[in-house]
Amino acid sequence: MLDALVVLGCRIAPGDALTDAASRRVGRAAQAFAEGVAPRIIVSGGRRWTARAEAEVFADALGGLGVPPSALVLELLSFSTAENARYTVALARELGYRRLGVVTCDFHLRRALAAFEAAGLPAQGFAARTPPSPLLDRIARVGRERVSSFVDRLATWGAAQP
Repeated sequence: MLDALVVLGCRIAPGDALTDAASRRVGRAAQAFAEGVAPRIIVSGGRRWTARAEAEVFADALGGLGVPPSALVLELLSFSTAENARYTVALARELGYRRLGVVTCDFHLRRALAAFEAAGLPAQGFAARTPPSPLLDRIARVGRERVSSFVDRLATWGAAQP
């Protein structure tokens, strides 16, 4: 059993509505929680696409899927995958958590796990499956992930410097 699942935030639609990607992440986290994978979910994401932070909107959605508020821990400082990892690892250590599972979109999972490893706490991945999409969309997604991986490495390198 893991100490906690970590669901990574993403874009929120107007009116605090979940986008398709956000809905898949929340659904996968709620499913893993219901299966008893971990007793807690750290909801990570401080970016405000609307009036509230990603983590707050995700927490409400998780509650609607049966996850009790007492099982949720919010991380509200992060604005990127590298920051999700850095701030969540610090929070997890404060809480005494050593075994984490990261929930994010399947195409994002490799980069997210690398960020958690770089932050000092390797994690287990839980993929929120992305439905089939047109070839150009998939190519754009791969390109975006590669550029973001490079940016994450720069951010990690910069954070490690004195």
